[in-house]
Amino acid sequence: MNSFKIISTQSWYTNPTTQTLQTGIFVRQTIDAFYHEDYHGGNSERRVTIGTIENIITTLKNQFQDKSNDVLNRAKNSMIQILKADLPQILIRTGKKNLTVCVIPRAKAETFYSHSQLLFKQGVKAAINDLIGFSDGTTYISRHKNTRTTHLDKSGYGGDGDLPYPGIIKKTCNISGDVKGKDILLVDDLYTKSINIDEDAIQALLDNGANSVIFYALGKTAAKSY
Repeated sequence: MNSFKIISTQSWYTNPTTQTLQTGIFVRQTIDAFYHEDYHGGNSERRVTIGTIENIITTLKNQFQDKSNDVLNRAKNSMIQILKADLPQILIRTGKKNLTVCVIPRAKAETFYSHSQLLFKQGVKAAINDLIGFSDGTTYISRHKNTRTTHLDKSGYGGDGDLPYPGIIKKTCNISGDVKGKDILLVDDLYTKSINIDEDAIQALLDNGANSVIFYALGKTAAKSY
């Protein structure tokens, strides 16, 4: 498992009202963050190699609902084993006694997806239920309004809704009052610098009374080398 810092900084975003580019701040403090390993999005071989982060993430997204139950369950079980190895290390490294685990919701309203497209959250829930020191907050953030699917938007398949802007989580999601006073571990499948949806979710949790937020992603998009 690897660590990094999510830094408060000015970032570009598309204003949802004017549709113009401008800068703003998504998260207002530095956040401790962790990830299992680098994600190489352009590596087609890794995407089809069973057990790689690239394969696990793309399989569980099940974008075209074409994955068999066996394939989906294999990817989910691989992820669960990774989480069971990584998450206890976060408790040790941060000195926390208990973390309430929340999950970044998918880009569309939850009712948009089939059961087979929501296995990431189910896998996180299964993993933490077998671990000591973690509480289940996987239902604490639920999306009620569609946003654009960022990883598909450049190819024209992002769908309806807005791209990330400061405050989009609070506008498009319900956040449980149970986050108040809790130390939160916010989990996502993939962190990509400059997308800012994770940063916005962190700030939304803090604004809703979370005592602290730590971030974890299964993969972190690797910087391209030229």
